[in-house]
Amino acid sequence: MTEKRFFETMLTQARIDAMVSSGDWTNEHLFDRFTANGATRADQPLVTDGRGTMTWGQAAVEVEQLARGLLEIGIRPGQVVQLQLPNRREFLLAVLALERIGAVVNPVAPIFRANEVSVMSALSRPAAVITVEEYRGFELAAMHLDLRERCPWVGRIVVAPSGRAREPLPDTMSWGDLLAAGEASSITDQAIELLKPSPNDVCEVMFTSGTTGQPKGVMHTQNTINVAADLWLERVAADCRVFHMGSTLAHQTGYLFGIRAPITAGGHVVYQPVWDPAEFAGLIEAHGIEASMGATPFLADLLAVDGLDGRDLSSFKAFVCAGAAIPRPVLEQARDRLPCTVMPGWGMTETALSTTGRRDDPFEKRATDGSVLPGNEVRVVDEDGSPVPAGTEGDLQFRGSLTFVGYIQGRELTESCFRDGWFDTGDRAVMDDDGYISISGRTKDIIIRGGENIPVKEVEDVLLRHPGVAGVALIAKPHERLGEVGCAVIVPDGEPAPTLAELTGFLDEQGVTKQFWPEALATVDAFPMTPSGKIQKYQLRELVLGER
Repeated sequence: MTEKRFFETMLTQARIDAMVSSGDWTNEHLFDRFTANGATRADQPLVTDGRGTMTWGQAAVEVEQLARGLLEIGIRPGQVVQLQLPNRREFLLAVLALERIGAVVNPVAPIFRANEVSVMSALSRPAAVITVEEYRGFELAAMHLDLRERCPWVGRIVVAPSGRAREPLPDTMSWGDLLAAGEASSITDQAIELLKPSPNDVCEVMFTSGTTGQPKGVMHTQNTINVAADLWLERVAADCRVFHMGSTLAHQTGYLFGIRAPITAGGHVVYQPVWDPAEFAGLIEAHGIEASMGATPFLADLLAVDGLDGRDLSSFKAFVCAGAAIPRPVLEQARDRLPCTVMPGWGMTETALSTTGRRDDPFEKRATDGSVLPGNEVRVVDEDGSPVPAGTEGDLQFRGSLTFVGYIQGRELTESCFRDGWFDTGDRAVMDDDGYISISGRTKDIIIRGGENIPVKEVEDVLLRHPGVAGVALIAKPHERLGEVGCAVIVPDGEPAPTLAELTGFLDEQGVTKQFWPEALATVDAFPMTPSGKIQKYQLRELVLGER
């Protein structure tokens, strides 16, 4: 079995002391919050998914069985367990069980395929994987069995049922078997309590795409992510107890505000495994949903639902939209047609939701990306790191209670992203006189498609293996609903040039996630280059898309 993972963090005792003395960090564990809230809510709903509703009491029983089952199969404090699950109750239950025994959660989106998952696994080295038989027609469990040939540190693959009768895969363990192992276990509560980690130990590793193409493993502790849930509840959902999550639970948005915030609030969360706006409207009516958060396109999708004005959405109070600016016409429609307050938000895997609006903000402020949350700071600086005047564009920096504690790759990578104690976000922004920021662009080479970061270099590297491609650059093409999609600009290697269908078919063969595939294609004879040999993508966008 894999040994306990050593995590090299940037966390210092000075930072711990400052955050605790200010009250920003509470030194609590999510499992303790779950236990405290569950003590008075045993018969109340905790989570609703496609198979119905589970109460707090039912969840408490299953979490204890899971925790003991995980210990019985050899999972220990400090070991990483990878969760590649859709939005369903098993995700929430597994998180609680892993935190109960001090293991480290590594959420991985169910859309990711072997090309991406193998890189993440090589970095986090999970001792076990919890997944499903299949997701949207793709055999996830079978993929992980194949991957284990390259990832021998994975000791167990636990498979949750798909809902269809089928033969179990060999060399895997079913979710039911894991529960049974826990139910038969003789491990005591006292023994489990001895495993409880420090609230400043790493409890989450989540991957994000970087400019180099290699995913970066972002490390958080109980303190850095619990405060994210606390601040979100305080700022936008203080009076809410029924939550919704349609974004994947394996992204920081879904993980924090679809798992940790509802548990902290003592609430009820309703999951959608696949975003469907008409279904969402029905869920609001059926369950009295009060708050949700998702990618900006979700709002436009909801407004486009047939018969929306005749639906009873009166319970809906707060809708936070992040990942891209909210178009003003969409904001105006939402103001006139929805009972909820639509609020903007900006954040990163490294810093959670860092800025957001308030429910009492004037309408004009909702066209920004919000103001920073308490206990945190943002500033806009020039290339020398000096703050610029309000209204001036510059590089956005962040620091405070929400800041992650390091990248799993090590101190050198982490330190390269900080200047004078401030985290360089890689975003360009303008701040107004009231401290509200507006994101104006990105210095990082990432395309954000419907809130999903596309790892540009990774896709480019795969496309370069195609025999008909001599050179390639992936650029962002504006898209009305998704914000951006990828446009592949290629220098062909001979005639005829490959078609978009041929390129995406090649990416499919190479195991690249479908959402990362380019959705437009352009050909050029040569790329505009810098003297040092780098492609000038801003000139390429002007040439191909007419952007200036």
